[in-house]
Amino acid sequence: MIPQVVTNETVTVISPNGVNFPQTDTSQPTHQMQDNLKKCLKAEIKVIAAIQIMCGVMVLSLGIILASAPIILPFPSVISVLLNSSYPFAGALCFIISGTLSVIREKKSTKFLVEGSLITNILSILFAFMGIVIISVNLAGLHPALEKCEQLRPTDSYYYYFSLNNCFSSKNVLTGVLSLMLVFSVLELGLAMLAAMLWWK
Repeated sequence: MIPQVVTNETVTVISPNGVNFPQTDTSQPTHQMQDNLKKCLKAEIKVIAAIQIMCGVMVLSLGIILASAPIILPFPSVISVLLNSSYPFAGALCFIISGTLSVIREKKSTKFLVEGSLITNILSILFAFMGIVIISVNLAGLHPALEKCEQLRPTDSYYYYFSLNNCFSSKNVLTGVLSLMLVFSVLELGLAMLAAMLWWK
């Protein structure tokens, strides 16, 4: 009885009665494994789509806050590029549409929906990248704008103290809003890239 190791790590036992092959566990059929993989992918795509919609809503809300907030000079010059590019509105709308198309595509799969979802995810990647660049430039420009705001020195000391507090509070609010928008834009960039790769495959 000499055990003999075969290359695929199956042990064959030779006995006086003949050759005995040990029973191996039967694996799942491939179609069952593919069904499980499809279910996992559908669940992942739904989660990605929900987070994409949330990112779009948050960027849109923060854009509305920036557009409607009364910010003292010279801070509007810092965020004017962001608002003039309409990224908080067009980009957010693209994020919401791409997430919505992904959810609809899971319920009703057509060639038009698949292509539409892929195209909107690619547009979301472009918008998110553009938004990250613009927001980063705006965040970098806040400190010089604060210095310019501090140089405004009215004669009345009380008014000057009030104005200086406005400079600091406006800078802090803008930093918070732009930082949140940057976080959601980076998240959207990663999700849109992942969703586009999934739809492409």
